[in-house]
Amino acid sequence: MRILGISAYYHDSAACICIDGKPVAAAQEERFTRKKHDPGFPFRAIQYCLDYTGLCLDDLDAVVYYEKPFLKFERLLETYYHVAPRGFVSFAKSIPVWTREKLFLKDNLRKSLAQVMPYDKRKLKLLFTDHHLSHAASAFYPSPYDEAAILTLDGVGEWTTAAIAKGNKNGISLLKEMHYPDSVGLLYSAFTWFLGFMVNSGEYKLMGLAPYGNANDPQTKAFSDSIRNNIVRIFPDGSVSLNQRFFSYSTRLRMIREKQWHKLFGFGRRKAEDKIEQHHCNLALAIQQITEEIVLLMAREAQRLSQSDNLVMAGGVALNCVANSKIREAGLFKNIFVQPASGDAGGALGAALAAEYIYFGNSRSAVLPDGMEGAFLGPDFTDLQVESVLKKYGAVYKQYSDFDTLTSDTAAFIEQGKVVGWFQGRMEFGPRALGNRSFVADPRNIEMQKQLNLKVKFREGFRPFAPAVLAEDCEDYFDISTGSPYMLMVAQVKPAWLLPLPGDYETLGYMEKLYTRRSVLQAITHCDFSARLQTVHAETNPEFHTLISAFKKRTGCSVLVNTSFNVRGEPIVCTPDDAFRCFMRSSTDVLVMNKYLIMKEEVAHLKKMLNFDQEFKAD
Repeated sequence: MRILGISAYYHDSAACICIDGKPVAAAQEERFTRKKHDPGFPFRAIQYCLDYTGLCLDDLDAVVYYEKPFLKFERLLETYYHVAPRGFVSFAKSIPVWTREKLFLKDNLRKSLAQVMPYDKRKLKLLFTDHHLSHAASAFYPSPYDEAAILTLDGVGEWTTAAIAKGNKNGISLLKEMHYPDSVGLLYSAFTWFLGFMVNSGEYKLMGLAPYGNANDPQTKAFSDSIRNNIVRIFPDGSVSLNQRFFSYSTRLRMIREKQWHKLFGFGRRKAEDKIEQHHCNLALAIQQITEEIVLLMAREAQRLSQSDNLVMAGGVALNCVANSKIREAGLFKNIFVQPASGDAGGALGAALAAEYIYFGNSRSAVLPDGMEGAFLGPDFTDLQVESVLKKYGAVYKQYSDFDTLTSDTAAFIEQGKVVGWFQGRMEFGPRALGNRSFVADPRNIEMQKQLNLKVKFREGFRPFAPAVLAEDCEDYFDISTGSPYMLMVAQVKPAWLLPLPGDYETLGYMEKLYTRRSVLQAITHCDFSARLQTVHAETNPEFHTLISAFKKRTGCSVLVNTSFNVRGEPIVCTPDDAFRCFMRSSTDVLVMNKYLIMKEEVAHLKKMLNFDQEFKAD
């Protein structure tokens, strides 16, 4: 069967085509429009999926939207009814949009599809699935398990904010769910906003900031107690009850009631570019620990209800790799699979798979290592396409006939301390660059974290970087016995790679801790000696595996820094043109696209001649 899944109109719109239950092409709309988290209808993503598969809309067995708009509208109306007359401003702004567009989503989807290409409207089968079923399907069906417990966690879908289900062969059975306005996703997003980051995009910044908090500081404990006693009540099964006196997402166009938070924590909301102080770090640690506790309790409940050895996860909260690792460390399940596109973009994939296996009732066979093809489901580009872009800009380049020689030369540049833009094969689906649209660098360089954050990515200096390690060498560096191909687990750096610390390290302030030499692999060792790990497998990404192997051959080190190929506020690059322009805007030293290598020093003059200074909104 040939099924197109669509997610749209909230954030991270995307499209995915599955053929006989296998994801073949998938991409977020932002990668084409260059608008980060683009919520619009995914015209370009759909066009890419159709082009890649050689299909037209009339060839599809179904088009599936990732949630049910009438249920969401019901939630909206019921919420406003219960809080009236509060929330009138929010109501007045949202209702016209619903009555004009979203209530007639079926017609709007048909009209939008017609803008992609003409099709027979009588033939098209248009389906809708529940938001959390889309998440559940995206997690279970591509997993390598015939049966599994399913845990989905996000802000809110229609009514559901978290769900536990059981997957078995081609079926999914709901076991338990939590409903709006109680939500661990909205709880975490509220703290994200209070600490000065953007909702639906800055949650990973909060996760990265948390380790700079001091767990032994009485202030951290006081923050934790204040959250537990005033903001959230946690039940033994992981469900929560949020005290709505501290929130305004149901009645206003803001997440929280700022005056109450200021009074509770003793300071006001941090503005986006304000200096980060130790109390911000301590509060980040407090809510991260509470979130980990909630997620772990939910996982225990999922195991109790399902009696399964396997767990699969999706939803925005499933991107909290630290919380995921707490589940792994607890030993509740023998195996864990987290959908790499866990957010709303992955809902497009889940919607297509839910139709395949639930609506149409087709049989399913789990595949190893999983059904995601390494998450490399986006566009790729020929050598001719790359070369035409380089010629368009008048760039000086070197073309290699032998890939091993290219990787050897690239590894030498990395050893010299240069930052490399690495562009190969199909673009990743999901928020993580996994070695096809990546900046790579030497993790042993003590200045590399600062250089990458401030001069290449133009972002906050505290942000950690992920290690990409050869899967076969992983246990030499990290305390983990399972793979982490999608950067969705953290692991401790092994003691052999750590350096002696000053006696007062734990009590150091945020900035002092940030720049303390703590590891031979300084650039990828977070201040708590953890690392957000990517294991690189030759079977799923041979090009990236070859590059790291070349670096190992030169240095004896099987690890590279891997961060997404973009600057702050910009989506990950998609095309060779995107990559070259980003290369010119940033302080990247070398660009490798397919078999072409470009040195910044040989093209630096082009920056004065051409407009490479596009500004993106800070995220």
